[in-house]
This record gives sequence, C-alpha cells and structure tokens, in this order.
Amino acid sequence: MAGRIAAFLYGILAYGIFFVAFLYSIGFVGNIGVPRSIDTGVTAPLLTALLINAGLLMLFAVQHSVMARRGFKAWWTRLVPEPVERSTYVLLSSLLLLLLFWQWRAMTGTVWSIENPTGRLILHAMFWGGWFIVLSSTFLISHFDLFGLKQVTYYLRRKQLEAPQFRDSIFYKFVRNPLMLGFLIAF
Repeated sequence: MAGRIAAFLYGILAYGIFFVAFLYSIGFVGNIGVPRSIDTGVTAPLLTALLINAGLLMLFAVQHSVMARRGFKAWWTRLVPEPVERSTYVLLSSLLLLLLFWQWRAMTGTVWSIENPTGRLILHAMFWGGWFIVLSSTFLISHFDLFGLKQVTYYLRRKQLEAPQFRDSIFYKFVRNPLMLGFLIAF
C-alpha cells in the first residue's frame, strides 16, 4: 500500500508542477505578472538569444515528442512503473518548460506593435480565447487522464484502468488538434 500511496502523491506533485508551469506560461507569453516573460528578464545579443531560445524550445519539443511515442513508452515502462509513466512524462515536460522560462533570453527591439485600441482588444481576446481553447480541450479528452492523475488514482484504489475513449465533441468536430490550435491562437 505504501507504494500505491507514494505513486499517488508523486502524481499529485507532478500535476501541481504542471499547473504552476501552465499558469506561468500564460504570464510568460502575455507579459502578465511574472518576473520573467518572453520580452523581459535577461537579455542577450540577438544571435546568442536565438541560439539559447531555439535550444530550449528544441529540448522541450524533443522530450515532449519522444516520450509520447509508443515505442518509447514500451521501453520506458520497463524502468518506470506503468501507473506513474504519464505523471513522469508530465513532470519532465513541466520541468523543461520551467527551465525554458528561467533561461529564456529576451531579444531587444520591437518586432511588431499594435497601437490601435480595437486591434489591441482583438489581440487580447484572441490571447485569452486561445488559452480557453487549450484548457477546455484537455477536459474534452479527459484532463485527469491526460495529466496522469487518473492513472495514479486508479492504482491507489486498486482499480483497473480502462483505455480512454475518444469522443468527437465540440472543438474536435472541427479541428484535429484543438490543443495546438489554442496554443497557436494564444501565442
């Protein structure tokens, strides 16, 4: 039972770190209420900033993509117990995002600026709408399964986890990957 409780607490911790990273990402991209954002914090010469930022993005993308593959999961679950596999994926993704926020190099200069109040209102509405699509899409495909909480909860309760059933609901009726669409709109 101690192992089941430890797995459950690990899953809760991984989810908590994800939640902090998710909230920080909103502030990071929108320059809202965080000490370091996409436009603030440590600055660097353009080439240095581009190399560091691209490396951070690539590190996150490679980890995020490789660990999502079935072949990797089959190998990985020989080392990491299956009930915490998803939580471990979420934890590592979240830690890499936090590393990205911490080590991001702001680039000086203005790329674009919208001064028109209506234009600014439209961009802010798109920003918040994109984040709404991201978050609500996770609940449409089983938020707690996606972030590993369902797996550790079922393991704790000694229940058999069923494979998640995909449903074509709301956003998924119109777009193959509303999560990515939401991110694109928010960014």
